[in-house]
Amino acid sequence: MIYCDHNATTPLDPSVLEAMLPYLAERWGNPSSPYRFGSEVRLALEQARKRIADCLACLPAELVFCASGTESDNMALRGVARALREKGRHIVTSVIEHHAVLNTCKALEREGFRLSYVPVSSAGVVELDELEASLCDETILVSVMHANNETGVVQPIEQIAALTGSRGILFHTDAVQTMGKLPISCSGIGADLISISAHKFYGPKGIALLYIRTGTPITPIVTGGAQERDLRAGTENVAGIIGMTEALSLACEHQESEAKRLGGLRDRLEHLVLDAVPEVKINGADATRVPNTSNMTFAAIEGESIVLGMDLRGICLATGSACSTGMPEPSHVLRAMGLTARAAQSSVRFSLGRSTREADIDTIVGELQAVVSRLRAISCIGGGPA
Repeated sequence: MIYCDHNATTPLDPSVLEAMLPYLAERWGNPSSPYRFGSEVRLALEQARKRIADCLACLPAELVFCASGTESDNMALRGVARALREKGRHIVTSVIEHHAVLNTCKALEREGFRLSYVPVSSAGVVELDELEASLCDETILVSVMHANNETGVVQPIEQIAALTGSRGILFHTDAVQTMGKLPISCSGIGADLISISAHKFYGPKGIALLYIRTGTPITPIVTGGAQERDLRAGTENVAGIIGMTEALSLACEHQESEAKRLGGLRDRLEHLVLDAVPEVKINGADATRVPNTSNMTFAAIEGESIVLGMDLRGICLATGSACSTGMPEPSHVLRAMGLTARAAQSSVRFSLGRSTREADIDTIVGELQAVVSRLRAISCIGGGPA
């Protein structure tokens, strides 16, 4: 199998599994228990929090562990909205956010909040002028992702953070797709809240975190016990936290060299595909992108058919977000970039990772050429520009 869907999830790094095993088999105590068997686990948990804080250039007390990137996004949006509802009820986000953010925003609209959805350019970059124009005295929060999960296009979050900071507005960014691909520093990004999920950088599923800058008003959305400083109730997933810590350390250590390697492979993939297959468009090619991601539109073929055809040949690709699989609608991200519904449905995402080698790229291109040729020969969609 050639796995080319690392934006959906990544395999667990062997060293991460090794670090987790003692907390699954031997040190399985509840970190909130007062006796030594529990307090030793608590110590390991807090040491892990400190290591993560060092990687992210923030304070340990600014990190709250949770179960997923989706929960982290919910904690940020719902928590701030409910904490500041008396100050204002206006929230700004972009049209290309992950459904974890978009559907939470829709839920907040049903609770009486007013939402503004900022458009993007044809390259997939948030329009800063439009974002600034949408701000008002009632705006309490802006949420824009660090990089898009479908196209890999990096958003100008440092500029957004400066803009919101000057207006006294809180800023949240979903950085789930950038950890390990871009250098991430909480102080460098400038956001008040940052969401990160371990399984996107070779850590375990079921563990994530939310960075909350000191002094940021937020109301817990999961209530119960006093875990995580009363901000997220529930017994902590200690083994998962230990695994995320190890994965994050490795991601930070190798980020620069791996980004350079993957960027070279991504460029090779795109050049070879453009040479071998007619009527292909690279979506977001004119913008800064994370180095591992390429989104391509193949005229006159359904992207899902390409994915299925490649799967039969042992190659894993995607048409977009794994959370959107099975949805009949074309990608909201590509549509926002100006693609027609037909073109959006003719698109495929390649997301490379640590296991990807140059030989894999050559194999992918060869098999892709055969699949596309066969599908176009039987396609009923019709030709035309991508």
